[in-house]
Amino acid sequence: TAMLVLTRKLQEKIVIDGRIEVTVLDTRNGRVKLGFCCPDDVVVIRKELLDRLPPQSKEELELAAVLV
Repeated sequence: TAMLVLTRKLQEKIVIDGRIEVTVLDTRNGRVKLGFCCPDDVVVIRKELLDRLPPQSKEELELAAVLV
């Protein structure tokens, strides 16, 4: 999988798949605060949390997104 690398300034946005909007809300102390606007059927979860979930929970998470 390839990675697209972008630079954005405060309040600038990117759009993913025409339906997920990511906004840079704040940057300070080497951290970036992002805001996500997306439809209810899109699951947004931090990668480190997703990696800790057992496989069954990941499947349930995907199913929950489909049922919304």
